[in-house]
Amino acid sequence: MRSIMLANRLHLLLPFALPAAADASTALHAIRSPALDRLIARATLVERVIGEDFQRTLPHERWVARQFGALPSGAAAADEAPLAPYMLRADGGEPGNATWACVQPVHVRIAHDHLVLIDPASLDLSDEEAGALLAVARPLIEELGVRIEAPRPARWYLSGDGFGTLAGASPLRASGRNIEIWLPHEAHSGERSRAWMKLQNEVQMAWFEHPVNEAREARGLPAVNSIWFHAQGAAQPVRSPFARVLSDAAATRGLAMTAGVANGAPPGSFGALASLADKANGATHAGASITLVELDPFSAPYIQQDWARWNDAFAAMQTDWFEPALAALQSGDLAELGLTLCGDTGSVTLSVTRGDLRKFWRRRVLASLFIE
Repeated sequence: MRSIMLANRLHLLLPFALPAAADASTALHAIRSPALDRLIARATLVERVIGEDFQRTLPHERWVARQFGALPSGAAAADEAPLAPYMLRADGGEPGNATWACVQPVHVRIAHDHLVLIDPASLDLSDEEAGALLAVARPLIEELGVRIEAPRPARWYLSGDGFGTLAGASPLRASGRNIEIWLPHEAHSGERSRAWMKLQNEVQMAWFEHPVNEAREARGLPAVNSIWFHAQGAAQPVRSPFARVLSDAAATRGLAMTAGVANGAPPGSFGALASLADKANGATHAGASITLVELDPFSAPYIQQDWARWNDAFAAMQTDWFEPALAALQSGDLAELGLTLCGDTGSVTLSVTRGDLRKFWRRRVLASLFIE
């Protein structure tokens, strides 16, 4: 096998690949993963982050923010991931020096005695539908003195002095849960923001009985009945520890763009990295030799607790990534493999080299990584 990378060090970031201990027996039922088991058994533990139940950001969001140095000085890093300005850049906008928040159209379901946010990805919202809803919402937002950029119809960016230090939860952090504790609040006081509540209420009323929602409900789809605020922050000078970043996540791509490193969509398999390396013509980034690949087949089934689909994604990762990565380590074509496995509260980062594979006395098992 020829060398697969510009530089032969690879780091895989896998959101929602690590089930909570309580879900592990169901999530991993009947799964066979000899390649991953071998990698985990011989790897060096680099970092283990035990999160908290009520953190508003997700482990993989915090991980990329820390890796690129995207936290403002003095920030409370334990729960900070101010990624909206980088998402805006990846979506085709220019954040400048302003403070931006990401805002997404969502569906909030009425449960027995509370409200529940559903995963925005499950809305199946088309660009045409989102564009029609945006056309109604934009003038209402601008009338309130809030700047809006929407290079993508279903993902907006708002900037307004009235939002102050408003902190919002990642949509996937709040999805499937009572939204009360996850609603935007002032980071320092915990109080609700009147400016945001007014804006949100104006948009909700404008969308009530909107033709887009009437047509969706006629097709058995959930109405788009609210908006969700998260990831507020201002762009910082960032640096990349990676020579190349391959990800579909707007935040990760935007960080790479801001740091000035090559970036693109992730390949479908480990083997496909070879052709990407050929096209790169040997370009490198000073001081860096690692390619970061962020793969996200797990988020939707994890949030929906669809463990059969999560199992299928795990099996595909075994075939497409873990087995060939292990083979490349054994042959010397890959010098080092990093793995960051994330859950919904914590994460584990491991590193394994060819020499590590010979350390037979290391016996770590997958179950030891589960987050309580």
